[in-house]
Amino acid sequence: MADVVVVGGGVGGMAAAIRLGAAGHHVTLLERNPELGGKLASRTIDGFTFDTGPSLLTLPHVFDELLGHAGTSLAAAADLQRLDPICRYSWPAGAPGGATSFDHRAGRTEAVAEVDAAMPGQGERFDAFLEHARTIWEVAERSFFAGPLESPLSLLRRMQRPGDLLAIDPLRSLSARAGQVFDDPRLVQWAGRYATYSGSSPSLAPATLACIPWIEQAFGAWYLRGGLAVLAGALGKALSELGVDVRTGVDVAAIRSDAIAVKGVRLADGEALDADVVVANVDATHLYADLLPDRAMLRKALRAPLSSSGFALLLGVRDREGARVPAHHEISFSPDGPGEFSQLFRARTVPTDPTVYICNTSATDPSAAPAGSASWFVLVNVPPAGDVDWDAESDRYRDRLLETMAARGFDVAGRTEVCEVVTPLDIAAHTRSWQGSIYGTSSNGRRAAFLRPGNRGPRRGLYLAGGSSHPGGGLPLVAMSGRIVADMVAADGWRP
Repeated sequence: MADVVVVGGGVGGMAAAIRLGAAGHHVTLLERNPELGGKLASRTIDGFTFDTGPSLLTLPHVFDELLGHAGTSLAAAADLQRLDPICRYSWPAGAPGGATSFDHRAGRTEAVAEVDAAMPGQGERFDAFLEHARTIWEVAERSFFAGPLESPLSLLRRMQRPGDLLAIDPLRSLSARAGQVFDDPRLVQWAGRYATYSGSSPSLAPATLACIPWIEQAFGAWYLRGGLAVLAGALGKALSELGVDVRTGVDVAAIRSDAIAVKGVRLADGEALDADVVVANVDATHLYADLLPDRAMLRKALRAPLSSSGFALLLGVRDREGARVPAHHEISFSPDGPGEFSQLFRARTVPTDPTVYICNTSATDPSAAPAGSASWFVLVNVPPAGDVDWDAESDRYRDRLLETMAARGFDVAGRTEVCEVVTPLDIAAHTRSWQGSIYGTSSNGRRAAFLRPGNRGPRRGLYLAGGSSHPGGGLPLVAMSGRIVADMVAADGWRP
């Protein structure tokens, strides 16, 4: 039996710990915050509950299979609600193509019809885009997501046919692919929005990311009644059922090792824990700058392009007759999509007229807010913390965002019970993600996937899980990283 220490109780760390515990290893999981979940968190303020991290569950079978290792299932652990529409998209006056909106329906036929009604003649192109996305997903699932990405050769070895590499569409950008399919600039912008799922720019990220709308269409977009953080509780319960020793409120100061292999960890209070295997579910920069100082590995980690961060408002909003009510998920696009991403990734400043995402959980779950009110989580993409003085900018940008919302029909003036701000500095403080980058590294550039830190560390017995390592950020992907790590532990000869 190997002694395993998992550093960090985010979803990637919990996924690895569940699998390694189920395999018979002695596993200890250490989390510095009082609760498990990492970015998968919720917050309740004066009766208003907000998902402050992930607000949408996709690929539910990934978590169903994971919980199966503890003898349960996702359906048994949570009350799943499939959303229809998946999301409502709207464009304001001044957007190329004009103001319009459409609901992305859960059924493919209905989704195509909605697009065609909003933008006549585009439904067939929308369907073609989804079909191409299906092909990308089917190849990527059995290649890119199936194991570690230690080199381009490791990816090629998992491909079944010579055409698989081109099938995942890695050589053109997402916006370029969308521009070939759509002749309406609004749908090019819609497709480009999926680059933000990895904190990336559609003009820089590969068209491989086009698989995401197919994932939502085919496998559903889901909410868990009570909030997405219910999933963190379900994973924590699975850890307990498997006998994993979970310790919260415990800060790891260092990973102990010699030049060859890890030896365990040292806690901030001086306690030492021995381990044959250490799984680091932390940001790779924190790992190589603080826990296991390694200049070469740190330089390598910093070469990977950072993902964007986020600026969020937690709004408790009183209902008002005649006021516009957001769908559960609603996107109000910037009238200048290319300009928005230029500000984010080139000028590295806050967008002046941003795309606004609103998660109105009360549309599905009335318990998220007091009667006669709603909980809105409002998010815009912004650069990481190092590029903006958020101590000076926070209040100004809050006011600018509220004005932008009002101009687009979401005026909350005079009816807010709660208005709290979350900046990249807050994200960095809570999660130790480098400069508050939500997804760790972005997908910007053809080599981005290979620049992302791998799942194998520079010492025997050290493995990396979570958003800053392969395959990247997002709920199902970090869960996949836990599977990849557990498989590597077994392949490397660590036996229970």
